[in-house]
Amino acid sequence: MKELIPLNENVLISPEKIEEKTAGGIILPDTASDEKPLIGVVKAIGNIENLEISIGDRVIFKKYSGTDIEFEKEEFVVVPYADILVKIVEMEEI
Repeated sequence: MKELIPLNENVLISPEKIEEKTAGGIILPDTASDEKPLIGVVKAIGNIENLEISIGDRVIFKKYSGTDIEFEKEEFVVVPYADILVKIVEMEEI
């Protein structure tokens, strides 16, 4: 089995496919949009000190950041750690 391990201060992210709806409720497939998703799940992390994310976290990264790659029929984005803007945290309502 092969796996991808990011080098230096890079993060391997699996981008989420986000469905868009028109005002009339028609769902547009992700192929209808030429913008890449900005949200994804962290799959692997390079050599980073003071790490604030972990594998499995959902994150939002800069719009024009990263390099798109395909590995074993799966799409990924390799993003510099500095280009990750936020970690999405699920909060329980009280």
